[in-house]
Amino acid sequence: MPTATMPITGDPAADEFLVTDPLALVIGMLLDQQVPMEWAFKGPSTLRDRLGGLDATRIAAMPPEELEAVFKQKPALHRYPGSMAKRTHALCVHLVDEYDGDAANLWTGVDDPRVLFDRIRALPGYGEEKAKIFLAILGKRLHAAPQGWETVAAPFGDATPRSAADVDSAESLARVREWKKAQKAKGKTKAE
Repeated sequence: MPTATMPITGDPAADEFLVTDPLALVIGMLLDQQVPMEWAFKGPSTLRDRLGGLDATRIAAMPPEELEAVFKQKPALHRYPGSMAKRTHALCVHLVDEYDGDAANLWTGVDDPRVLFDRIRALPGYGEEKAKIFLAILGKRLHAAPQGWETVAAPFGDATPRSAADVDSAESLARVREWKKAQKAKGKTKAE
């Protein structure tokens, strides 16, 4: 099996954390909105450092305002630390309730890409596009998506460098940025 890589943060330890800790990846994808990808995906590593570990059960058990205070420590974990702390808390509660607190249980043993997409889409804070991108990350970066995922994740299953799922090097990160800049210049906000 190919080695999983996601060199997106500029910090090799934070990048490694994304592919070795399923919760880190799920939270990183959650945070990937209205901030640069590097910042979003480094968030789980920073959160782990501030909490002394990253555990969905522990986060779900925290009072939401306590997690919000952690998000707001300088430097803030997100441009919108309050709302993203609430979403992270809700995400962890969902993972505890539905997947025994183990984010990998979201995809482990799932052999139907539509079922997996529906599970991802049901995550708090995940919309249609975010769920497709995450499915593509599982397929392209972790090699953990069931056969046929490319169709369900469309357009993110193709070779066009348009999302975090396509980042496997500094060069590919630059290509994703160029694609997004070109889309913005065309007045498109979605990954059409």
